[in-house]
Amino acid sequence: MTTQTRLQLLAIDTDAESLSAVSSALEQEGLEILTSQDQESGFEIFLRVRPRIVFVNLGFPSPHGMELLQRMVHTDPGANIILVSEHYSAESAVEAIQKGACDYLAKPLDIERLQERVAALKAEFETRQKTLILDLELLDACRFEGIVGRSPLMLEVFSKVRRVAPHFKTALVTGATGTGKEQVARALHRLSPASTDRFVVCNSSALVESLVDSELFGYVKGAFTGANQDRPGLFESADGGSLFLDEIGELSAGAQAKLLRVLQDHQVRRVGSSVTRSVDLRVIAATNRDLRAMVGEGTFREDLYYRLAMVEIALPRLEDRREDLPLLERYFVEKYAAEYGKPIAGLTRRAQSRMAIYPWPGNIRELENVIGNACMMTDGRFIDVDDLPERMRDLQGEQTRTDEGLFSLQEAQRRHIVRVLERVGGNKLRAARILGVGRNTIYKLLSRLKLEERNLSA
Repeated sequence: MTTQTRLQLLAIDTDAESLSAVSSALEQEGLEILTSQDQESGFEIFLRVRPRIVFVNLGFPSPHGMELLQRMVHTDPGANIILVSEHYSAESAVEAIQKGACDYLAKPLDIERLQERVAALKAEFETRQKTLILDLELLDACRFEGIVGRSPLMLEVFSKVRRVAPHFKTALVTGATGTGKEQVARALHRLSPASTDRFVVCNSSALVESLVDSELFGYVKGAFTGANQDRPGLFESADGGSLFLDEIGELSAGAQAKLLRVLQDHQVRRVGSSVTRSVDLRVIAATNRDLRAMVGEGTFREDLYYRLAMVEIALPRLEDRREDLPLLERYFVEKYAAEYGKPIAGLTRRAQSRMAIYPWPGNIRELENVIGNACMMTDGRFIDVDDLPERMRDLQGEQTRTDEGLFSLQEAQRRHIVRVLERVGGNKLRAARILGVGRNTIYKLLSRLKLEERNLSA
């Protein structure tokens, strides 16, 4: 992503003498002035150059001037547009400001005031350029093995990963969906002695019970119908490197027992073979479930849990590390602007404000999807509210801000239900017992409060 180093001002005025006078008055070092005497040609220049400051003398009939303003604001919400009209009124000034103008001046034009306004915008532009450079430097400083963060919670995660990576044999990464568990697993692998070998990924929830053995341990030719050749399993494929078992909480009881034996013996036997093979690898498991609660319920083996959780790294929700949000926004804008070949400089203030009050139930993954889609759709240099998903455009800040001390009884009930469900890994039966209600009541509450979008597993 490149940054604009020279500030450009576009002046649009039907009167050539007035245009020349304004251009002369605003001429100064570091400011490039472009001019046009026609509304449409001026808008074409605006589309091509995307100047940061636009001066528009409403010599055209007023409705056409307001239309031009709206077209410019819609195209580039980051542009600072100054309107000038000889038909000034408080009502028209308010309308212009509400439609996106940064100022509305009356004629005859006060040149000194215009110069002061442009000088202030120029100073603001220079400050933003310096801030952008500092932001990029901060972003570089706050990256750890491809993970972005500077909040105390994430700095603690980085520290733990750095300390245990050289030594661990098994590790458990926990956290809600979309918090970056696989990225942490890859960081553990890259910082371990096994970094030069393979990092093999297994989605445990996709393992069919009848195929667990052949997927994890492999098979020999003729072991079953369709076994036309020998095939190594995931453990053999990851030998010398790391095996990442995602969604470990979804493994069946039988698969859990087989996994525990391999972790204890460090040996595998292919389906249809009597020969055991030794494997030396690191196993990293991840889950969004509460495995301790599952152990208490008898749905997850206690001995397997303690074998995996010799090292346990818990990842915070994005809602709990909001100080990282600006850095993450900058990171994803930079990533997708480069990927789509667009000169996107960032987000408008109102888009940033809207994202700051959104609860982010999908965590980092949802944030990346939102910004990636916005970068794809926008035609301007800045992502605006209209580029965000509908659920965010319609967001009411006072209803979603999580740090307010006062909220309705219904909101208190909603938050408590969510909190309990998260703590029990989405187990509605256990949540019902804790809340003192029937399971059917939980389903009714979820439906009424529209909580199913949190994708909590049943």
